[in-house]
Amino acid sequence: MLNQNEKKQLVEALHQKLTKSKIVILTEYKGLNVAKLNELRRKLKAANVEYRVVKNTLLIRASENTDVSLIKDKCKGATAIAISYDDPVAPAKVLSDFAKDNEKLEIKVGVMGGKLIDIHGLRSLSALPSREILLGQVLSTMIAVPTSFVRALSNVPERLLYALQAIKDQKDAA
Repeated sequence: MLNQNEKKQLVEALHQKLTKSKIVILTEYKGLNVAKLNELRRKLKAANVEYRVVKNTLLIRASENTDVSLIKDKCKGATAIAISYDDPVAPAKVLSDFAKDNEKLEIKVGVMGGKLIDIHGLRSLSALPSREILLGQVLSTMIAVPTSFVRALSNVPERLLYALQAIKDQKDAA
């Protein structure tokens, strides 16, 4: 059992994490055994996501004055939170995939950018490609536009040369 001082330190540390987070997803893990919970933690850790089991009252206190305070009404049951500091897609993807195989994991709600995201929104988010793939797609699009422009500009002198040659051939024939 934690004493009052330890609880206060835990709430302050959690408050800091919630403030820095890009996305926080609230889950209920009731019914998952220790092996499954550790497997989920490993998968989330590999995706750079922190997964913590938290007492509801401490989570509510820690979320005060943060965007995450929107989830306080959903804090019921055996609660755990997934926190990502950089990639909002990663925790949604890992949790959705894990929940498909383990029905006892319930994804309740998420908070991203000060907005509440329901389970359908989280599933849509999990369907997005990873951050690296999205950045690659943006980069390839950005490179394609100037490349096409340069190709079009390089064709202008060539076409002008063909037009002049055709005019010369036409005058020579006449």
